[in-house]
Amino acid sequence: MSNRVVVTGLGIISPVGIGIETFWANITAGKSGVGAITRFDASAYDTRFAAEVKDFEPTRFMDKKEARRMDRFTQFALAATSMALEDANLNLEEVDRDRVGVILGSGIGGIETLEEQHRVLLKRGPGRVSPFFIPMMIANMGAGQIAITHQLRGCNLTVTSACASSSHAVGDAFRLLQWGYADVMITGGSEAPITPLAVAGFSAMKALSTRNEQPEKASRPFDAGRDGFVIGEGAAILVLETLEHARRRNARIYAEVAGYGTSCDAYHITAPDPEGSGASLSMELALKDAGLPPEKVDYINAHGTSTPLGDRLETVAIKRVFGEHAYRLAVSSTKSMTGHLLGAAGGLEAVVCVLALYHGIIPPTINYEEPDPECDLDYVPNQARRVPVEVALSNSFGFGGHNATLIFRKF
Repeated sequence: MSNRVVVTGLGIISPVGIGIETFWANITAGKSGVGAITRFDASAYDTRFAAEVKDFEPTRFMDKKEARRMDRFTQFALAATSMALEDANLNLEEVDRDRVGVILGSGIGGIETLEEQHRVLLKRGPGRVSPFFIPMMIANMGAGQIAITHQLRGCNLTVTSACASSSHAVGDAFRLLQWGYADVMITGGSEAPITPLAVAGFSAMKALSTRNEQPEKASRPFDAGRDGFVIGEGAAILVLETLEHARRRNARIYAEVAGYGTSCDAYHITAPDPEGSGASLSMELALKDAGLPPEKVDYINAHGTSTPLGDRLETVAIKRVFGEHAYRLAVSSTKSMTGHLLGAAGGLEAVVCVLALYHGIIPPTINYEEPDPECDLDYVPNQARRVPVEVALSNSFGFGGHNATLIFRKF
């Protein structure tokens, strides 16, 4: 018999706020977290804006010396975990730490450290490269540092599947709990990719919006004027528990994890399948896993990156899975406000789905000004909607054709 799995804690470091209350207030108010890049001089770049995390002070969450030995993405992961554990009111002294695990998603890991140490190598030679370079850079260190900090000895791993990374992480954590391999899982994702090389690379691919005159209006999923995504940074952490474990400690429950589906386009390194078949298969498998008919879904938090091709094909895939019900669904993309957190996007959007269920509010797709005839669903334009939500679905699609879908149910 499989265990039921619930969400009991949330922590977030995002471009629209640090902490769940600030984040949710700004997301439901339709506030953009996008602005001019301040982390490096971007004056020579085609894209000179991003969704940066503002006012993050790592020493609020960790020792100054330790913080200096961590890449920014690891600092984000530890800080969001600290908030999620506090939110869950989980006293780790009272649980079996052999049965508490961590599965995190990160698409790039410590790219800021990689770039810094490469500059050191070129300028000062190999003898001056930091002994902390490798353990700061490797993508698994977010999960590793969480376990070390909190002495968690259960399953610990990192998923790297580009922009689907943290949705896969949440789904895999859900499976471990379902199958009885753990009592508690800390899961989600972290990313800090606003660096000279990463932004230059995405610019070279022509993947980023170049709306430099109006950066806060640049991320416009499903709008006819969309011209690329806006790169973002941050971390989102969920505390998942078996229902039995949560009840035993009388935990507050946000929502239930109901289903998980995953697939591959097997088509192209960056472009989505032109029929939307990989994305639709992922959604179909999640619905089957949840034992739900398509018409039970009330809200989809779309992958919705604001790219011309991606948004159109996600719309095609949704219509393929949901048929006529697709037109009765609310579909929004919170990337319109947060930008695209790459490997952490799915974790953040899972948090959005959980809060939408808990509060009965569907966040908007901002900057939706000109409808695209090929994107003809209800994208909750520009204003949040207060309606009861019973079932929410979150999509994440990554370069390489990786697809992951999570379904959450009101508890």
